[in-house]
Amino acid sequence: MERRAAGKRRRRGAALLAAVAVLGTAGWAAGAEEQPVTAPPPGSAAWRADTADGKHPPSPGAEPADVAAYFARLRDGGARLVHRHPLVAGNLDGAPPRLRYRANRMALRAERARQHARAKENDRAPTERTKARERAAHYGRLGTAGRQILAFDPRGRGQVAEVLGDLGRADRVAVLVPGADTDLARLEGHGADRYARPLGAAEALRAEMRRAAPGVRTAVVAWVGYTTPSGLGPDAATGRLAEAGAPRLTRFLDGLAAAGAPADAVFCHSYGSVVCGLAAHGTDAFRDLVVYGSPGVRADTAGELGSARLWVARSRGDWIGRVPHVDVGGLGHGADPTDRGFGARVVDTSGAEGHAGYLVPGTASLRNFASIALGRYTDVTCESGCRHG
Repeated sequence: MERRAAGKRRRRGAALLAAVAVLGTAGWAAGAEEQPVTAPPPGSAAWRADTADGKHPPSPGAEPADVAAYFARLRDGGARLVHRHPLVAGNLDGAPPRLRYRANRMALRAERARQHARAKENDRAPTERTKARERAAHYGRLGTAGRQILAFDPRGRGQVAEVLGDLGRADRVAVLVPGADTDLARLEGHGADRYARPLGAAEALRAEMRRAAPGVRTAVVAWVGYTTPSGLGPDAATGRLAEAGAPRLTRFLDGLAAAGAPADAVFCHSYGSVVCGLAAHGTDAFRDLVVYGSPGVRADTAGELGSARLWVARSRGDWIGRVPHVDVGGLGHGADPTDRGFGARVVDTSGAEGHAGYLVPGTASLRNFASIALGRYTDVTCESGCRHG
């Protein structure tokens, strides 16, 4: 027995050494330990103390279905509450989307003004003033007419969710969950970086859905609603931030359903797939779960992730495939979801390059993702395990 225990320790040690070796050669870099944002938005106490039509509003932690029912009963639809408490109302899962858009435009204007004021304070360091000017400019862009910001929280590195399309009339709704090193400032990219960022990826997915099914009304949400690992260091190799982010994703998805726009498919990139794997245990608010560039989903088989269909994509050039799939002492994210024994549908990714090229126009992965989001499963091409039922 002692020999078996020693062998087990050696295997675990080898796995850890392999993980360290691969992380050192696969492009991973040391990152600062992040503190996840989990508390309700600033102003929540004043929100709870307020009244509308003689009733106290629901707590920011209330069930999204109860939030939706509350707003449906208000004579003014919640307009007064939005005016008095925009930051809370704009992040309230279950509230009507158009109300949240209006609230977040107000919150963005207020935060932009605050950052402008900080940039003019001469007692601040030049770097602080520069950052304040950059934030003010970014908040100004997010708050422009026509943009539909479904969530906005300036705390920490910032969180945001943006909607493309009409959630109220959509026949099919998809949600994108990003991986490490993503935050409010990295919602959108430009040039070659465009499709690696959440908004560009969402734009590409919706454009492909509309190309494939012109008569179907679609909406895609870029959700940057959790604290992601900064860099690809220890935070990315453990589940600490995913465990904090999963309940937030669950609430967000339940909020979409309560507002009449349930997500048909959720697409999760890299570390985001760890968040989605944990969230899948807590909600049945979506039919299809797609993980791509995934280091693991904190499960041993697809059957552990609830009733959603699980689709997996990994390009041949993605360095994530060289990361050992271990779960030892909190390090690693478990089994490889692309393994045949895991039980997922592994889709074709021809044309995709690297770790972030899955939603580039012209790739098989983008075409397949659009077919999944549309529920057109027979159009999906797979490398293995492609069951269309």
